[in-house]
Amino acid sequence: MNTKRAPKVRFKGFTDAWEQRKLEALVDVCSGRDYKHLTEGDIPVYGTGGYMLSVSEALSYDKDAIGIGRKGTIDKPYILNAPFWTVDTLFYAIPKEKVDLNFAFAIFQNINWKKKDESTGVPSLSRTAINEIHILVPQYDEQQALGQLFYGIDRLITLHQRKLDKTKKLKKAFLNLIFGQKLRFRGFTDSWELRKL
Repeated sequence: MNTKRAPKVRFKGFTDAWEQRKLEALVDVCSGRDYKHLTEGDIPVYGTGGYMLSVSEALSYDKDAIGIGRKGTIDKPYILNAPFWTVDTLFYAIPKEKVDLNFAFAIFQNINWKKKDESTGVPSLSRTAINEIHILVPQYDEQQALGQLFYGIDRLITLHQRKLDKTKKLKKAFLNLIFGQKLRFRGFTDSWELRKL
């Protein structure tokens, strides 16, 4: 397909039309493999849930990629920084030349992967289903600008998520200390009474 369109909202200076392409024109989808024959090392192994352990060899030594579940969790793509190994339930999609990794990752985050599920039981994706997805793509320089925008937003989300996680842990600690009667505000000395809820 060679349909050309232009989005309504764009960064200043970009005027070229976006071209409709199949996802296979942007990334090479590769299969993960079993790691049990490898020795322990410093190369991270990833599955659909994220980091698992480290081994002595890599499937990709120098090319970053996007991990997307083949079985199980198929709708939570994430970036894999080289070197890495992936298990057989996780595809890794390496951007082709003149395709920005962060832009490609934004595309993967915007696809409704559950609609691409090919199973009747455990959610499953095939390489063919991934490759056949049609998307609109700008020129490389606009991809880079958009990739940086989404990368910055993702970093901001990560920072706030860490802060949220720490705050939740702090609350849990206070709940345990206060209701375990180990901590009180200054000035309160009366006994707590045991009551039915």
